[in-house]
Parts: sequence; structure tokens; C-alpha cells
Amino acid sequence: MADEKPDGRGAAGSQPGGRPGGNRLTYEDAGVDYDRIDPLKVLAQRAARTTGANLGSAGAREVPASRGESAYVVDIGDAYIASITECLGTKALVADAVREVSGRTRYDHIAQDTIALVADVVREVSGRTWYDHVAQDTIATAVNDIVTVGARPLSIHAYWAAGSSDWFDDAERMNDLVGGWKAACDVLGVAWGGGETPCLTGVVEEGAIDLAASCVGIIRPKSRLTLGEDLAAGDAIILLESSGIHANGLTLARKLAERLPEGYTTLLPGGRMYGEALLDPTVLYPPVTEAAFEAGIDLRYIANITGHGWRKIMRHPGSFSYRITEVPPVPEVLEFMVEETRQTAEEAYGSLNMGAGFALFVRPDDSDAALACAEAQGIRAWVAGVVEDGPRQVVIEPLGVTLSGERLALRD
Repeated sequence: MADEKPDGRGAAGSQPGGRPGGNRLTYEDAGVDYDRIDPLKVLAQRAARTTGANLGSAGAREVPASRGESAYVVDIGDAYIASITECLGTKALVADAVREVSGRTRYDHIAQDTIALVADVVREVSGRTWYDHVAQDTIATAVNDIVTVGARPLSIHAYWAAGSSDWFDDAERMNDLVGGWKAACDVLGVAWGGGETPCLTGVVEEGAIDLAASCVGIIRPKSRLTLGEDLAAGDAIILLESSGIHANGLTLARKLAERLPEGYTTLLPGGRMYGEALLDPTVLYPPVTEAAFEAGIDLRYIANITGHGWRKIMRHPGSFSYRITEVPPVPEVLEFMVEETRQTAEEAYGSLNMGAGFALFVRPDDSDAALACAEAQGIRAWVAGVVEDGPRQVVIEPLGVTLSGERLALRD
């Protein structure tokens, strides 16, 4: 990572303030304000909690502590069942826009593993589409959430809602989306159970598509259930690398593209096109959690770092402080966004993943084994900090930034 300065700004622009003056652009300016969205989530939780008793007639019961976590858990006797529904958000709009300016489709960028530079070059000269990669992004939003409670994903259902029937006329795009979806399922070892492909004229914009996925997972043996009951001061915080923006922050990225003179074709310092870098697919983290369980690692808590950025590190409801002493490198596209939008470090780390897409909380003596599990799956990881008793907050020491728990109201 770029050398850090005492005021929390990096020489390479990974920390805000690199360009004084000019027009700032925050996530709220782009139209996403978590302080206004989160109250609906809490309201829904209050209503949903009263429905848990309905499971009794089926001989099942809910696990109350799973409410407010990334996945909902039901006890069916000899095992737990976890479930989740997630959507891709606006990343498909970026894929469509980049396709227009580059002459290639991009949904392949939202469906499988990160593309090596050589593969990028080969695909450039071959004219191959990238629509298979949008599929992985959509699936990742669901599976990366469901494994945080200790579940192994079993099945995926697709929800592809188009704004008009015209969307389905593009056979190349459809084939890439289907192929990418299947490929991601095969990587994860899950079944694609089915889905829904409605045409929602008047609801979804014409020419656009809303992509979402639901996932069901199993927790067996039941000892794998991971809801943070054993999280304690002294536990290590392991951060796993992200591949880029993932599927959160795209509204801000799109608003920035409107301001750039060259839009999505703007070249990053490393030579890549801004639009292409935004479409690097989200990392699939389930292979890491599976490897950790198989290795007998005591996973005390797990957090998927998505919306709310590094505030998600303190998703656990307990009164803990999370002291970060090592900050992973920031992907170039996120450095560029922070630099161009003039965001402060608190704003950037409070809304974007900034290079860390997933967090594992383990006992200190399990740290090396956890790192090895991640690296065996080709994912870099760092022992980035420690859990401490104290007020609910994330203290990012190298940047001089503290993210308050008051700005993370995800639970009733």
C-alpha cells in the first residue's frame, strides 16, 4: 500500500485529500444514504420477528440470534438451514454502458474468477464478450453472505427481471449470462435450482435488467453455526482481499463516470479502462470458509464487507472495539474513485471495501492456519488487527480513522 501520512492520506491517492478543492462527490450525493435506508431494515426486522412462531407447525424453529445477521437460520432438528436473497444492484448498468463504448458485452465480468492480465489482452483482441462475469457477481452477493453463519451453500435460484422483452433478443448476452451463472455454481459446488425471468415493463427501465439470487445452505454438524457467541477480546481479525469494487458502490462509480470527460473509457494510472476495472468480478469466499472448517479452525465470527464498507467489521451486536493495525492494499480503481471524488478516509472506508472484502475473526493461535486456508484458495489475507473490549467502533490506526457503531444501525 502507498506510504501513509499522519493525516491519513496516501502518496498514491488511496487515502482522500490527494486533490484539494474541486467538486466533491459522496455516496449520499450519488443517491445512496444508509442513514435513511437502514431504518426500513430495522422496521422490517421488528415485523418479521413476530412470524418466527409460524415455523412450529412444521416442526422447526428459528434461531433468534440470526436475525440481523447476513443470513436467516432455522433449526430443523439434526441440522440448521440458512437462507438469503440478494441483488446485484446497478453493476449491470455499468456492464451495458461499457459494452457501448468498447464494442464488447461485459456480463462475463460479473460471473467468475478475476481475469489475469494476459487473459484480458487475449479477450481484447479476440472480441469475446464478458457477460459471464456479471453472473458471478450476482451469485457472490448471496453466497458470501450465507457462509457468514457457518452454512455450506446448497442451491441457488436466479431472478432476472428485464425492463422489456427486447433484452432477451441479444443471444450472445443471454448465453454468456447463463454460462457464467452455471460456471460459478460449479466452482462453488452448488445446484442451480431454477429461477424467475419476468418482464417488468414500467418497473425496470427498458433495455436494463435487475439481477438477483437467493441461496439455501445447510449447517451440519450444528456446531458449525457461527453467530459470534464466543467472540472475545483478544481475537484476531483476518481480512481477505477484494478484487475491486465488488457489487457495492456502483451508484457512486456511475455518477463519477458522468463527470469524467472520457467517462468509462478514462484510463487509470496503470493503463486499464475505468469501466473495465469496475467490472472485475467479486471474489467468491465460500471456499475459504469451507477450508477453515475442514481444518478445525475456530471461526468466532464472520463478516462480509459489502455496503457500509469497513463498518461491517463491527456487525457483531456486542460491545467491542475493532483495532486495525494493518491496512491491505487498495485496488487501483478504488484509489482512483476516492481521488476523483475527494472523499475523506472516513467516507471511503465507511462505504467502500477499500481492498478488504471479507473478515474472519479467530483465536490468535488460529491466525496462521486461517491465512493458510485463504492463500491455498488463491486469496491474499492479513492478520489486520484485534478485537478489544470497549465502545462499538472500528479504529483504523494507520489512517487515524475511527468508524462509530452509531452509523451501523442494522439491527432492532
